[in-house]
Amino acid sequence: MLVLFETPAGFALFKVLDEGKLDKVEDLWKEFTTSDSARKVVELKAFNKFENTSDALSAATLIIDSKPSKGLRKFLQKHCEGETLAVADSKLGNAIKEKLKIDCLHNSAVMELMRGLRNQLTELITGLGAQDLGPMSLGLSHSLSRYKLKFSPEKVDTMIIQAIGLLDDLDKELNTYAMRVREWYGWHFPELTKIVTDNIQYAKVVKMMGNRTNAVDLDFSEILSDEEIETQLKEAAVISMGTEVSDLDLSNIKELCDQVLALSEYRAQLYDYLKSRMNTIAPNLTALVGELVGARLIAHGGSLLNLAKQPGSTIQILGAEKALFRALKTKHSTPKYGLIYHASLIGKASQKHKGKISRSLAAKTALAIRYDALGDGEDNSIGTESRLKLETRLQVLENRELGKSAGSIKGKPKIEVYEKDRKKGAGALTTPAKTYNPAADLVLTEETPKKSELASKKRKHHEVKTEPSAVPAEEAIQEDGDQEDRKKKKKKKSKESEEAPAVEGDGEKKKKKKSKEAQEEPAVAAASEGEKKKKKKKSDADGEDVAMQTEESGKKDKKKKKKKHADDE
Repeated sequence: MLVLFETPAGFALFKVLDEGKLDKVEDLWKEFTTSDSARKVVELKAFNKFENTSDALSAATLIIDSKPSKGLRKFLQKHCEGETLAVADSKLGNAIKEKLKIDCLHNSAVMELMRGLRNQLTELITGLGAQDLGPMSLGLSHSLSRYKLKFSPEKVDTMIIQAIGLLDDLDKELNTYAMRVREWYGWHFPELTKIVTDNIQYAKVVKMMGNRTNAVDLDFSEILSDEEIETQLKEAAVISMGTEVSDLDLSNIKELCDQVLALSEYRAQLYDYLKSRMNTIAPNLTALVGELVGARLIAHGGSLLNLAKQPGSTIQILGAEKALFRALKTKHSTPKYGLIYHASLIGKASQKHKGKISRSLAAKTALAIRYDALGDGEDNSIGTESRLKLETRLQVLENRELGKSAGSIKGKPKIEVYEKDRKKGAGALTTPAKTYNPAADLVLTEETPKKSELASKKRKHHEVKTEPSAVPAEEAIQEDGDQEDRKKKKKKKSKESEEAPAVEGDGEKKKKKKSKEAQEEPAVAAASEGEKKKKKKKSDADGEDVAMQTEESGKKDKKKKKKKHADDE
């Protein structure tokens, strides 16, 4: 039986001389207490030495993944024909058995044998001293650790995280200091705040000028590029309404200006450093979303490797977690973008297309981050191609294609065929097209009546309806006589009611009133029927006069009754 043992210098094959001692696992360690006793148990058969460090690293990484390297396969095929091979990893033994058809063994006795070999390794392998094995083991372990952790001194994203954090802090401090300079110097020269709007230029002007009286004799062309601003500054310094300040106050203001300028210079240096590190560590991400947005995404994710594990949907809303959970809690619409909103591609899109572009950009950003974190290439080809694709998609969404225009080359508008009733593919009509039907036209002939005759008939019919009824004088006299008879009858009835005893209750009075109204209604109805017989139609005005007269007569009768009742009492 042979034993495969891995060393930093190469692979070693040991032949077991006495396999019976492997049955006693508990006493096996005693055989390796000394080199002489170890040589009685095992013997070195062959040794495959690594050519260089990269060869050792590749072989070691494959052994960790339970895969035999190309050199190991050749070595085993040469020395293990018809032998049983003892290995320290069962998965590696299965791989060797599948590929090389060599029987492999892995049990507790083999592990104890490996332990004894490791203890007497320098004695069993000739030419390999302890002074050489130590540095080899240390160097290989370091290389292996770097490979396993994907470690590279050029790809340390911790520097990016610290740099972007410091850059944000510098922006806040710089803004605070600049506002303090404006507020402090504004007591002496308040007009300068509106004339010079840039904070850095303001600090440089204050440092050069000092007292506002010196502004007339100074040249601000190096600081202020516009001559009009310089003339405004000098004119305002002469007629300024600010208070006078001492030299000690001005010296402190100048020191604060020095701090502002120093912070601005350091901020510019830090931005250049961040830009170079981003182009080195994440070139595709930088080409797609820019240095600042890419650095903030890495800082928010914790590292480039952690960010590579996130899907595109998470990268899209990274930085808007608070809004996301608030929307989920209140059952409102979730946010469409987070830190990725500050990318230039989303800034170019209109408001209605920002959601679509952010989703597409997040998907492409996820691919670029994974390539930067796990890929071996150092170019930004993927990021550049993805950016071009997104720009073309944005142009399509915004209807800004190069070949599309409102008119033709000569300036004439294009006439497009109306394709509403046509299928998109086949071109056949889905519904029959509407055409003009000349058979439906109406042709005038001599038999049809003329318009003038029809109009004269309508006019006569209308005059008959609207013509006021010409009542003869005799009929009018008869109507007056009928009205006088009605009045006499009413007076007689009222007298009879007065002669009745006044002891009757209110109920009897109500009955009399109802009976009178009932007598009056048939009289009015009879009169109207008589008038209808005499006339074809009665005008609305006559009917209203009759109704008014009856109402007035009723009111007079009621007043008379009330007066008589009061006199009787």
